[in-house]
Amino acid sequence: MSVSFRRFALPVAAAFAFAAAGCASTAKQASTGEYLDDTVITTKVKTELFKEPDLKSGQISVETFKGEVQLSGFVSSRAAIDKAVAITRQVEGVKGVKNSMILR
Repeated sequence: MSVSFRRFALPVAAAFAFAAAGCASTAKQASTGEYLDDTVITTKVKTELFKEPDLKSGQISVETFKGEVQLSGFVSSRAAIDKAVAITRQVEGVKGVKNSMILR
């Protein structure tokens, strides 16, 4: 190999290694693919909650991280909490549900 190729190859290889590591998932940070998956799950959950006439879906916040969905906000009854959790569990891609909703 020529000297100029070696000078070029090492920085390029290092750049690819850093780029690949930057896209990897960690315990507190989702990869790009996981982030997109989570966005789709969040949208699906919000849509299903909105379809339910007994729920005031505007009062329920939905956040997703690595397939785990967190529901939060203020609701008027225990039945509303149970219904929101049940609907969320049925959405494709949901790995778990964390209920942080509060009765008001």
